[in-house]
Amino acid sequence: MNYVEKIRNKIYSARCIGNVEPIEYMIPYPSMRSLIEGQNIKYSKQVIIKKPFPLTNLDFYTLVQQTANWLKNKGLKEKERIIIPELKYPETEILLYGVWQVGATGIICKSKDIGRIQKKIKTTTFLDNDIDLINDIKKFPKSFNPTYKPLLDDEALITFEKRDGIKLSHYNLLVNTYAIQKALDIKSRTRYFCNVKPGSTIWTIFKVILPIFSGCIFDPEAPELTIGEHGCDFTLRSDLINIEEYSKNDIAICPENTAAMTIGNKPLHLTNFIKEDNKISLMGHSVTIGYLDNSLNELRFNNSKLSLSI
Repeated sequence: MNYVEKIRNKIYSARCIGNVEPIEYMIPYPSMRSLIEGQNIKYSKQVIIKKPFPLTNLDFYTLVQQTANWLKNKGLKEKERIIIPELKYPETEILLYGVWQVGATGIICKSKDIGRIQKKIKTTTFLDNDIDLINDIKKFPKSFNPTYKPLLDDEALITFEKRDGIKLSHYNLLVNTYAIQKALDIKSRTRYFCNVKPGSTIWTIFKVILPIFSGCIFDPEAPELTIGEHGCDFTLRSDLINIEEYSKNDIAICPENTAAMTIGNKPLHLTNFIKEDNKISLMGHSVTIGYLDNSLNELRFNNSKLSLSI
């Protein structure tokens, strides 16, 4: 077994939980591309966004298709990585779905780190921060024929919010979202709001994916359920050192576990953790498919666990 295979096996072992491997657990969609397509097929006329302007599933899907054509015109290729700039809502969200529609990987990071990250990911396609996406995509076709359709374990997202280059698969994103939706018992047509800004996995899961996956209506004016970093029904917390003190309405956040790790201090479905002093060990299907840096993979993945200092 060569070095790369050894590292891959260590990562996969940490992503299993008990005797259940990721490939053995069924989730509703095989990729992020299929999520947005499937919701449109089933509920095309349902309004999913109220503000800043009303959008149905079909409206949103059409904008994603136009965005994918626009991205291809700019030179984005399948399996390529591209930095997602912070645009106004819901343009950043549409852009990320457009990247997935092409079959590429979205890179999320803080704006001050973009120069350093451009050198790391070696992409040839870059987007400016002053894009007027809705206007820019108007002339592009409303249907898109992908030349590559990602599989569940394909790379979908890389986050640099902790500077480590954490890679997440389509399966990571979908299984973490699915577990949250089940744990919070979010019903279709719930009026929902999340106040998180782009640049993190919590934005990706709680603002980009969860409302569409759950069939919610994103409504900042009259929400029935709010999730955010402060002043919400459920509070997103990253201080894992204090996890024993979390209330039932606190959600533990860990990018290496895609986004959410627990509701209160109870692990999400298909997630487990062990906390010892200033260290936490993670196991389960939401565990990252690895870091960009293989030296970090070798250091942190051992004994069927991903170990982190907190």
